[in-house]
Amino acid sequence: MLSLIVFLPAVVAAALLCVPSGVPGRVFVGTWIATGLADLGLIVAVWTGLPASGGFSFEERLPWIPSAGISYHVGVDGLSLPLLALTAVLFTACAVFALRETRRVKAYVVLFLGLQTVCLGVFVALDLILFFLFFDLSIVAMYFLIAGWGHGERGRAAALKFFLYTFLGSLALLLGFIVVFLAADPHTFDIPTLVTANPLAGGGAAAGLALLAIGIGLAVKTPTVPFHTWLPPAHTEAPATGSAILAGVLLKMGTYGFVRIAMPILPATWRDYALVVVVVGVVSVVYGALVALAQTDVKRMIAYTSINHMGYVLLGVGAAGLAPGTDEQARQLATTGAVTQMVSHGLITGALFLLTGVLHDRGHTYDMGAYSGLSARTPRFAGLFAVAAFASLGLPGFSGFIAEFQILTGALAPAPIPTAVAVTGIVLTAALFLVALQRLFLGPLRIPDAPGAPRPFADLHAGEALAIVPLLVLATVIGLAPRFLLDVIEPAASTLNQLVAR
Repeated sequence: MLSLIVFLPAVVAAALLCVPSGVPGRVFVGTWIATGLADLGLIVAVWTGLPASGGFSFEERLPWIPSAGISYHVGVDGLSLPLLALTAVLFTACAVFALRETRRVKAYVVLFLGLQTVCLGVFVALDLILFFLFFDLSIVAMYFLIAGWGHGERGRAAALKFFLYTFLGSLALLLGFIVVFLAADPHTFDIPTLVTANPLAGGGAAAGLALLAIGIGLAVKTPTVPFHTWLPPAHTEAPATGSAILAGVLLKMGTYGFVRIAMPILPATWRDYALVVVVVGVVSVVYGALVALAQTDVKRMIAYTSINHMGYVLLGVGAAGLAPGTDEQARQLATTGAVTQMVSHGLITGALFLLTGVLHDRGHTYDMGAYSGLSARTPRFAGLFAVAAFASLGLPGFSGFIAEFQILTGALAPAPIPTAVAVTGIVLTAALFLVALQRLFLGPLRIPDAPGAPRPFADLHAGEALAIVPLLVLATVIGLAPRFLLDVIEPAASTLNQLVAR
């Protein structure tokens, strides 16, 4: 089942390569939509069949390179399944949004389908090398999407910076994996085996080096301060769908790596350095919000809020390592909130980036100073942007509130001062989104007079709304009735916390 979910998009992409390029673009996009819906159906089947034990299910294991302790080993639990579902939802939403794409549609769809396979693969991989393979291939696919469908020469420069920066991070990740492999007896890259064996339980220099290397590799992908500088240009110059996937899925590979690899494989070392993780998370929360508040480019502003929101995830997972062994509830809240935040951020920020794509399509600029009073001309666009903004700033009733409330409640006892500082990030995020709403939608009507900009300035089209509305509906459903999601996450989070407390 999992192999079918992962490789179905790649098989469809290979089939589309045989289709002549002269076929109408909507045929390629329609095939992508159908593939996304099929994957979603399969994931729903896995979701309904997931046991409440907290362990891995739907496992598949085949020998790959036995002499090196490498196997094709996949499976899901409550930490990975929500992110697997998020990936399928976001790619399907982007496929619907891509109905408006006219530039080299065949190549565009094939690249996205390939990227969909590697993103799904990351969240089911239970072998470190298999994880690394999917992790690295996502960099390659996103590089070509930013360079090929971004904004001209600036897009190519941003794509190169993204590739070099994240590729160097992945090399650090591989170094950490090799240290863990060498410490295991017998040598293996199998994640469940390494978790059980706990080969670096004694700590020391080797364990510290492994956590440092793995931490840097994942921090670059997340990204956290100070490894974040590739993110704003990559987002600003990427196409709207590329930005949605980059923020909604690729950033989660970093935070997911902490809960899947760093915490359970290196539990003692994670506890030793948990305070460092908390501090990095809080710095990312405040720095991301402050820099976002200073932006006049709406897409760049949303990019910096991703640094802010991923900082909360680090605060949660770091607090889980700091919490006393007896404070099980605090650890449970912090870890569950961190995973919920990954899902919430993917849905909300994915919607925000698609909305900025609509704005650029109409006005050919992301500069908020070029717009004013758009609510009168584009009420549907203004309404959805306001909903997404309020969801992102953590308003009760949306998924962001559920996630941040759990993280802050779980982190308060083990890290009271960092948690108090992190709360200021919520205030700053509220301020930056309210300023953006005021600049774009209130006051007298003003729209850019850019060459080639369509006239009249059109409101949201049906196809664009069909891509964006489901993401915000899901964020609202999680905010009002989160039990269906928490029931999946909590057993796996409890298992993870027991491993960290060893």
